[in-house]
Amino acid sequence: MSEEQLREEILSLKTEIGRLRKALSGLTASLPVLLRRRGFRIYKKEPSDDLLLPAKRYIDEYYRFLHRYSFRLFLRDVIKRQSGFAVGDVTRYATQGVTEEYVAFLRRIGLAGKRGGEGGSYRLKKKPVKSFGPTLEWFLSEVFKREFGAEAIWGIKFKRPAVGGDYDLIAKMDGSLLYMEIKSSPPRQIYANEISAFLDRILDLAPEIAVFFIDTELRMKDKIVPMFEEELGKRPPGAFSSCAGRGVSSGRSSPIERIEKELFQAENKIFIINAKGSIVNNVEKVLSSYFRKARK
Repeated sequence: MSEEQLREEILSLKTEIGRLRKALSGLTASLPVLLRRRGFRIYKKEPSDDLLLPAKRYIDEYYRFLHRYSFRLFLRDVIKRQSGFAVGDVTRYATQGVTEEYVAFLRRIGLAGKRGGEGGSYRLKKKPVKSFGPTLEWFLSEVFKREFGAEAIWGIKFKRPAVGGDYDLIAKMDGSLLYMEIKSSPPRQIYANEISAFLDRILDLAPEIAVFFIDTELRMKDKIVPMFEEELGKRPPGAFSSCAGRGVSSGRSSPIERIEKELFQAENKIFIINAKGSIVNNVEKVLSSYFRKARK
């Protein structure tokens, strides 16, 4: 079999897997039903106020650009300088040529335009946009839908007094519930109380899979993993085993283990990942790790 034939075969298999996942999804309870079984009813979801999206005809192309880490960092800088920026102001994470490509792309899809009366200066057409966070949540939900055939929602609020805050992303994976906390800030701007709140939401929601994702290519072992170890150590033994469902046999919290590189897991339920390499590949490794161990 030639290399070209092998690529075509792989693409065909991926397409068939996606079709089968969608068929299976139709045979299992919907995401709102899975939530209701846990006592959760959606109050609000997917707010559009700070969402930075182009017109529908550009969405697929925009989605492809968002796979690039440098483009996501570029968008963060653009949002910070949304009232007026030059190419040099947003060229920290890519070459000038690539940044010029990104600015031209934003102008072409209608998200940015020339700043009146000032040559070489641009502005966002939609403003104010408070942060990149909602757009990143939208993008991750699209990843689950497009790449894994999952039912997914983002920016969810529930009417529950026990545990407050937003749930960044919830997806249904073959009948299992996945909850993902999504951080656009670098590791140095993430604190123990955020990890504690994430763990509280896991205990309340009882998903089969929980993922703490940071949109960074920096190391997780230096700060994030030790904070998780400390916060997990504050919880009663077996706290997460009782809500983990499949794949957990221990009666106590396991130490955090490295899956590979900067991907970590505890109890085959809580996963800590970043964007190093590829978001899609890293999510795929999480799902593969969970479902393989769940069968044992």
